[in-house]
Amino acid sequence: MASKVSSSTIAILILSCGLISCDSAAGGRRPNNSGATIFNVMSYGAKPGTEEESSQAFVLAWRAACSFDRKAMVLIPPGVYILGETTFQGPCKNPTPVTVRLEGTLRAFSDLSAYPEKGWISFDEVSGLVLTGRGTIDGQGQNLWKYNDCDQDPNCKHLPASIYMTKVQNAWITSLKLINSMGFHMHVTNSERIVLRGLTITAPRDSPNTDGIHISKSRDVKVIRCIVKTGDDCISIGQGSSNVTVSMVTCGPGHGISVGSLGKVPNELDVQGLLVNNCTLISTNNGVRIKTYPASDPSKASGIVFADIVMEDVGNPIVINQNYGLKSTQPSMVKISDVTYHNIRGTTTSPVAVSLICSSGAPCLDIRLHNINLKLKGSGEVSSVCSNAIVAHVGVQIPPPCVSF
Repeated sequence: MASKVSSSTIAILILSCGLISCDSAAGGRRPNNSGATIFNVMSYGAKPGTEEESSQAFVLAWRAACSFDRKAMVLIPPGVYILGETTFQGPCKNPTPVTVRLEGTLRAFSDLSAYPEKGWISFDEVSGLVLTGRGTIDGQGQNLWKYNDCDQDPNCKHLPASIYMTKVQNAWITSLKLINSMGFHMHVTNSERIVLRGLTITAPRDSPNTDGIHISKSRDVKVIRCIVKTGDDCISIGQGSSNVTVSMVTCGPGHGISVGSLGKVPNELDVQGLLVNNCTLISTNNGVRIKTYPASDPSKASGIVFADIVMEDVGNPIVINQNYGLKSTQPSMVKISDVTYHNIRGTTTSPVAVSLICSSGAPCLDIRLHNINLKLKGSGEVSSVCSNAIVAHVGVQIPPPCVSF
């Protein structure tokens, strides 16, 4: 039975979400001044401020909104809600994008056995989604990171992502705060036309595999004006990604912005068309990086541009590493080509500011460095190293160019 909403709660909702003061349709539905009908999770049994899970109430509110025949919003009012594994399943009958507005805090149930799938909060087969609000998604990862053994087992099972999106189209995710994920904070896969804007993502520097945003097998994805501070890659681009833009992102601490790792599993899809521009990296282990495993199946990574990047005390500002991870005498067969580094400047904590170590089995082609100005923090000279790469240099080159082959 739907829980009763007090008059004080309704008043809070009116102030925070712009609701019209009207006690309308049954089942927790309520119109608002944007024309959307509200499906309030509290009307479906969500219990903020308790240790009781609200997962089922969230799913019921979603199903009602997803099957509604007009504009719909799932409202999560202020308060702290405990959730286990929760899936917002499509496809929806709704003719317009369903909005999920988070004004409270979602807190993960800290029992690893409660997460048999890849995500804590999942969106599956949804076409048309707006996920927004001033709320927080708290993965409570600090309670489960001790079970992460990926540093010892390359075939480990990753802990669940805070938000896992698969087969999602036409989605706009904005303004939320994600903290302390169990695994990745956000994983976008098999999806297209996704905008991630104005997100703040935070986890401790030493938290394992807490990538901010991981994108794989997806196209037409934009990451804009996000702040990412994690224990792993701020943004990572995996196999099968195409037409991805990462712009105006502030990254650090973390491992930087990475393409890869590529070539870990058989028959990986190509990466094509990545623009990373107007980003700032602060005290990260790496800057902009492309990494592939040795002994891989053939695939390609091409059409990649890193432009107008500021590095502040970054460990390894520009990196191609085609011998990442597993040790093997067999070279990587991921072919890297058509990569441009333009106007990359700032300070490095490593004397090797540019490292382009490509594969002897699939040498890098058409690598271009335009106006690189990286200086060692403190005093000393910087250098560059490269192998198995055809590299062109234009404009300022600090460190001096290396000679390959």
